Amino acid sequence: MNLIDPDAATDDPGILRIGQSMTRMRLMTGRRLIGRLAIQSVAPGLELSHLDVLDAVRRAQEAGEVTVGTIAEMMRIDPSRASRVVADMVGRNILRRKASQTDARRIIVVMTPLGQRLLSEIRAQKLAFVSEVVKDWKPEEIEAFGELFEKFISGYEDIFQARIKDVPDEA
Repeated sequence: MNLIDPDAATDDPGILRIGQSMTRMRLMTGRRLIGRLAIQSVAPGLELSHLDVLDAVRRAQEAGEVTVGTIAEMMRIDPSRASRVVADMVGRNILRRKASQTDARRIIVVMTPLGQRLLSEIRAQKLAFVSEVVKDWKPEEIEAFGELFEKFISGYEDIFQARIKDVPDEA
């Protein structure tokens, strides 16, 4: 296994501060306020797991056609679970199934206009939330934080993708 050494860099106050801030942020984002606000505004009765599927479809469609298997892999869930969630979302007119343009035997998943509207509302809620957080910041502070945060998240994603295969799925 190629896991991170938990004793590395623990003396650096900057690293400690970032780690503590990550914990605080995880606790707050775990409440999923932005997603819940978007659901309330656009599609009451939807579940947060539906938003996760919608986001997986959005990200996966950038690379091509999206299947239930693609969604299951991205979300690290059982394909039968992904199929049930997609079926529910099709029933709610958020997603639609259709035949692949490259292989008519294959069924793909696409967003409906309601799904697009829900994604737009999530984006609007997120941007409004971030704007509120940084409302008293100087423009150069916002720019610097944006660049550094993007750099941090990109590095985090790289490490995550390289090491996720070494971590067992949740039971």
